[in-house]
Amino acid sequence: MDKEEKSHFVEEVMQKNVISIDSISSVKDAAIMMMDTSVGCLVVTNGKTPIGMVTERDLARRVISRDLPSNIPISEVMSSPLIKGKQDYTLWEIAQLMKTNSIHRIPIEKDDQLVGILTSTDLVKTFCLASGNEICKITENILYRILN
Repeated sequence: MDKEEKSHFVEEVMQKNVISIDSISSVKDAAIMMMDTSVGCLVVTNGKTPIGMVTERDLARRVISRDLPSNIPISEVMSSPLIKGKQDYTLWEIAQLMKTNSIHRIPIEKDDQLVGILTSTDLVKTFCLASGNEICKITENILYRILN
């Protein structure tokens, strides 16, 4: 498989609808946006520039558990810097990047533009669809170890 085919594969696997929120928006705004769009994370932007990410887990650990007010800016609780993958990375390279940085979601960019997002769940589903049932179980175990 050449580099162009790998790039195409990543493009087909990634979720292309990346939901973002401005860094000055409140934690409550972020929680409502996640609920309304049925997503577990938002890319945080400053204008059009992606600068971080906030997940449901971030809200639980950094806001609720510390009893912080829901009107604080999302920039105060987001994960930063934003770790991004390139569209021409292989799925294994992205999995390794996730493992190295202890993250489960990775925005994908092309020509410095955000074009999608891949999650560890997307990786497991993709590898399971491309393999038999027994291979699927092995793949799930390998990815679990890579990502944890």
